[in-house]
Amino acid sequence: MRRRRAAVAAGFCASFLLGSVLNVLFAPGSEPPRPGQSPEPSPAPGPGRRGGRGELARQIRARYEEVQRYSRGGPGPGAGRPERRRLMDLAPGGPGLQRPRSPWARPLPDGAPGWPPAPGPGSPGPGQRLGCAALRNVSGAQYVGSGYTKAVYRVRLPGGAAVALKAVDFSGHDLGSCVREFGVRRGCYRLAAHKLLKEMVLLERLRHPNVLQLYGYCFQDSEDIPDTLTTITELGAPVEMIQLLQTSWEDRFRICLSLGRLLHHLAHSPLGSVTLLDFRPRQFVLVDGELKVTDLDDARVEETPCAASADCILEFPARNFTLPCSAQGWCEGMNEKRNLYNAYRFFFTYLLPHSAPPSLRPLLDGIVNATGELTWGVDETLAQLEKVLHLYRSGQYLQNFTASSSAEYQRIPDSTIPQEDYRCWPSYHHGSCLLSVFNLAEAVDVCESHAQCQAFVVTNQTTWTGRQLVFFKTGWSQVVPDPNKTTYVKASG
Repeated sequence: MRRRRAAVAAGFCASFLLGSVLNVLFAPGSEPPRPGQSPEPSPAPGPGRRGGRGELARQIRARYEEVQRYSRGGPGPGAGRPERRRLMDLAPGGPGLQRPRSPWARPLPDGAPGWPPAPGPGSPGPGQRLGCAALRNVSGAQYVGSGYTKAVYRVRLPGGAAVALKAVDFSGHDLGSCVREFGVRRGCYRLAAHKLLKEMVLLERLRHPNVLQLYGYCFQDSEDIPDTLTTITELGAPVEMIQLLQTSWEDRFRICLSLGRLLHHLAHSPLGSVTLLDFRPRQFVLVDGELKVTDLDDARVEETPCAASADCILEFPARNFTLPCSAQGWCEGMNEKRNLYNAYRFFFTYLLPHSAPPSLRPLLDGIVNATGELTWGVDETLAQLEKVLHLYRSGQYLQNFTASSSAEYQRIPDSTIPQEDYRCWPSYHHGSCLLSVFNLAEAVDVCESHAQCQAFVVTNQTTWTGRQLVFFKTGWSQVVPDPNKTTYVKASG
């Protein structure tokens, strides 16, 4: 594995930094030879080649037409000048924002569609994306990971912004299996690259706070393949479920709320109801605590056709569901329900109920049960998640709260206790007990519920819901000045 990663990273640096790591073709099927260049030989069809190059051309055209379908139509949400946060500040008005060199300017074979498709209403226009110039002086190229088709790298742009670069993995399963079957490296690369282009189009058309942001793309020649494509996206952290289980309930709830908002958007997208056929935690990343989908090459918009409900069986490893077949001949809500059950089995059941405030647990159990049985759709699921957020953020979940103790605490302004920590779970800090509270009364209740707690320090830091972060302490033998904190100690006697 280490040798493979090293080889991938070395290949990336050699090919990408000099001329990018990806190829997207302009004509599915064949490419006219360049001046002085012989056409690529067609291997004779053999066992397992299913018609050889003709079959490969058919598969490329099918993917091409899929991308065309997604790129056509009216503008998606926010179509206009896309938000680029810090990346726009790297070179305002400079070459990094110019449209990259057009790889489809060369003549095409008769009858071959132009590739990639010309920018449509929902596609980036001139001056609206980072291009090849922005990648000329990147630094710190780092291999992040790879899947069936793509490899992902982290780089730092001039100016300091870190972004992710996606490219077809030359050592990956998708390209390798195709080359073994058809023996045509360029054609197989084009087939794989169409998945990357499909993802690029969907990132643009499905723009949303919980969809990874597309910053730009670059076409350049790489090794023996002309016009390779690299996409430039927002950088996120991988979703590690074991680590998430050790975080605070508030942060875990935020991930579930992000997912609920994403699924609502996918169910009502400009393209129709979108389902994620490959729905696993590794298809998502975390950006500043928000969950975002990053892999869309296996997304599908078309609903499943049917003649009867027997054709509408939604299959999962643990159980199956039968959905109704509409009068129009489509399985009703199959895309939406597939997403929702996957959210239940991969996220909600693990992250929602555990260590939640007791008064919110009935609501959270209801969400888990309803999504596990598919008795709700995404609209009701999101409405219930938003209700939980409102109750938690407003403090209404404490309305029936009565202080469990009459203990009094002495307030010491502009001070803190630097040591005397103890551990609690779940905590925002592994070496101490750092929790969020809605108000002072809740902080007192938390301290009274911990046998070792004798004091607490209220900071001026808040969580994403606006709750204050508080350190809980075993004593107050050393109190030191700190203008950003307030200490409360148990009154003696």
